[in-house]
Amino acid sequence: MSYKIVIAEDEELQLNSLVKKVEKFCPGFTVVGTAQTGSQAYKLICEKAPDILISDIRMPVMTGIELMEKARIMFPELQFIIISGFSEFEYARSAIRLQVSDYLLKPVETEELQKALNKIRLKLQERAQEESAAFNGDSENKTAEQVAFAVIEYLQHHYNEEVNLNQIASALHYSPSYLTKIFVQQYDTTPSKYMISLRMQKAQQLLAHNPELSVRQIGETVGYPEQGYFSRIFKKYVGVSPLEYRSGTPE
Repeated sequence: MSYKIVIAEDEELQLNSLVKKVEKFCPGFTVVGTAQTGSQAYKLICEKAPDILISDIRMPVMTGIELMEKARIMFPELQFIIISGFSEFEYARSAIRLQVSDYLLKPVETEELQKALNKIRLKLQERAQEESAAFNGDSENKTAEQVAFAVIEYLQHHYNEEVNLNQIASALHYSPSYLTKIFVQQYDTTPSKYMISLRMQKAQQLLAHNPELSVRQIGETVGYPEQGYFSRIFKKYVGVSPLEYRSGTPE
């Protein structure tokens, strides 16, 4: 499995160097996009849904810290590596608060980059194993609450992807109707309604705080690649169209 990386660095030489080091010395990782400003990087994150962001802490338009704070809201599973020419404690403290995986000083040494990425690889592999165990373990020994919680965790992590309830039910050795019944008992809503509600919450956050993203891009980010369908379902659940919600006034 190859993990996707977006690199944000305003110095072109440093940016190119990081890309080459990842491509040449870090097998299992792929750079899917590069940016020289924080706002460019955020657009890439929304479009590419990477596993890892490597970001300079100081960039024009939006700093690395601001970028991570913004990305964390919509992509809570995204892993961060900070790079910087400044080693002041205040920066490091901000990075710790955001649960950054590593803080690397420029010029970034190949060995340090490898160590940082390998640490993230292990973390992501462990998470994947835990998720797999939740769906492929002995479901007969799980309580209804545990089963429903496993489903809701899966939906929270994969809300922007195509989710098949039949496959989830099969992995847990339940029928879709019985799994839905368990979920409704625990959360007073169906899995499909919960998924739509979660997507609408994320879409509202993006519309309110990300004017640089188009309605189409926001729809794609939350799992609706067809803009017309996204707009219809948004209006059905929120009461106004995405553009009305963004402007705060009726069309």
